[in-house]
Amino acid sequence: MPKYMVSFVMLLSVFTLRAQLPQSNIYLFDVKQVSDSLFEFTHPQFLTGFNPNGYNNQPAFFSNDELYISAQLPAMQQPELYLLNLKEKTKLRVTETQEGEFSAMRMPDYYNFSAIRQEYINRDTVIRLWQFPLDRLTNGKPVFKYLQGIGYYTWVNSKEVAVFVLDNPNYLALANVDTDELLPLATNVGRCIKKLPNGNLTFVQKNEQGIWQIMELSLYRRTNLTPQPIITSLVGAEDFALLPDGSYIMGKGSKLYKFNRFRDEDWVEIADLRFYNITNIFRLAISPDMKIAIVAN
Repeated sequence: MPKYMVSFVMLLSVFTLRAQLPQSNIYLFDVKQVSDSLFEFTHPQFLTGFNPNGYNNQPAFFSNDELYISAQLPAMQQPELYLLNLKEKTKLRVTETQEGEFSAMRMPDYYNFSAIRQEYINRDTVIRLWQFPLDRLTNGKPVFKYLQGIGYYTWVNSKEVAVFVLDNPNYLALANVDTDELLPLATNVGRCIKKLPNGNLTFVQKNEQGIWQIMELSLYRRTNLTPQPIITSLVGAEDFALLPDGSYIMGKGSKLYKFNRFRDEDWVEIADLRFYNITNIFRLAISPDMKIAIVAN
């Protein structure tokens, strides 16, 4: 996989976004928690000035200064993975393939990372989870021998992945990387799957009434895999991120909200970012040192 290293400009000014999807942009803020309900958002940066009218999505922190994203520039047929080095202010094109790559995530062994790859085999579209070495010395390989149709995922441990399986209906399952075996956990779930600091899974459970619940599922007792409701999701929102203490962060419109199950009775508004022309927040990512990457369109 060739490497391209170029400077990227971090614009602090307001940038006007076009509304046409799938255009989206990624913003970065430093976050300081002053109290339970008071957060300071400082040092705003516009990270996708190299592709302001294109697809920029699915940010994932590999460290405090390494942010992987999926981006599709005008000349590209499919999205590719980019590494934004926030300290050096550079970007590195990680993949250059005929396929599309999405949802990069560092694997538990810390030597590899994974991503969803959309492949075209003859006339069929195949969606699989792939793994790649961080040093990019090889072209990678599929994580599973046969398992396909994985839309979203998160690593539980080195042998198990929580996967969102594209089906009718879609469902959440635990997948074993050695055997390809699936253990179904829930149906009709949202695309955002996270692992809490306590090791439990958390996700959004949808229903036909449109009242979505954020759920928590303990994986320690495999004989009783019953998700427990945490809080009702913000209306229409299914993307969230987690603070280091396990607090949930969700976006709705231009606003960010926080919920901590041990301290809050409901969602607490912590920021309104409309000053930056951020009006439709969806995906979020938070670094260990409290940087927040925000996808908006």
